[in-house]
Amino acid sequence: MKFNRNIRELEENAILWWPEHLNKANAAISVIPKLLQTQDDFLKIISLSKKNPYQVFDLLEASEFPANLFLKHLCVLADYGGEPIQRLGRAFSSIFQSGKSKHSIEFSWNSNNYIYDFKCLPVRGLGNKKLFIDGEGLIEVKILSDLYRDMIILLMFGSTSTVNEEAGLLACEIGTLLGEAEVLEKYVKERYINVSRITGGATANSLGQLAQQEIVKHLSESLGYNYCVISNGYIALDGYKKESGMPFDIVVEKGDRKVGIEVSFQVTTNSTIERKSGQAADRINLMHSNGHKIAYVLDGAGNFQRKSAISNICANSDCTVAYSNQEFDTLSKWIGETLD
Repeated sequence: MKFNRNIRELEENAILWWPEHLNKANAAISVIPKLLQTQDDFLKIISLSKKNPYQVFDLLEASEFPANLFLKHLCVLADYGGEPIQRLGRAFSSIFQSGKSKHSIEFSWNSNNYIYDFKCLPVRGLGNKKLFIDGEGLIEVKILSDLYRDMIILLMFGSTSTVNEEAGLLACEIGTLLGEAEVLEKYVKERYINVSRITGGATANSLGQLAQQEIVKHLSESLGYNYCVISNGYIALDGYKKESGMPFDIVVEKGDRKVGIEVSFQVTTNSTIERKSGQAADRINLMHSNGHKIAYVLDGAGNFQRKSAISNICANSDCTVAYSNQEFDTLSKWIGETLD
């Protein structure tokens, strides 16, 4: 098997455009900054809702706050996302049927019991896309509709209903705090601190970082426990100007032997690949003189427009692969042979 491909061989294996699963993952992560930016406005609406459990609808309409964005806040706070919503949609009739073609939920607020008759639910295909609460959908502004009213009641008061366990609504409790400004602020801020930790902060909000993480995961699983796979690692080299070592997107170690991997996936053309190309000869010379190897994962239509840069990198690489699971297997095979 040939590991050091030229540009033609590399392009034959390239996918050129971001895979759909990474686009979806990126969209999900990119929702968080929007939620953090609108957190205070969301808090105002639920803090002012003091008269009755339905006042939130009047305030939502008066403030012109997007109903889909409001619902997304509730989903994040209750940790009630895509899969739970889909399960709820499939089981809705059996859980909430209260008469022929009639569905309702009984819940409590301020020591009073309420019965809410659903105005739109059940609907076919209930999920993030239908509710416009995925990354793509939140770009659109959706006004309050019967479907949003139904979902807001479920996610605000579901924990107090008689079917909370059956419907998986135990964490849907923020409605019990309506009007209690200080308690609500503490509750919401603490929840969002956890959300920010889970998403890994702002650096995770890029396709490049997600792509890198996917390669790290693939190599870790395919190479096994004898290998150490490090994201954003360094390799200490004699002759390199910085004591911290030469930086790589990914470093793989086995004993004293190391492989440095650079990753570049550009759909639109930019200067990043030119910079990597300009450094390629010096990097491989230093790595080889210290007994280590270097590899590149290169893909994207934009990168292949810079033919001279890609060709130079291929000429100064021990292993060059494109971006796909099959190509990652090739990279893993080469690493195994190189570091054994």
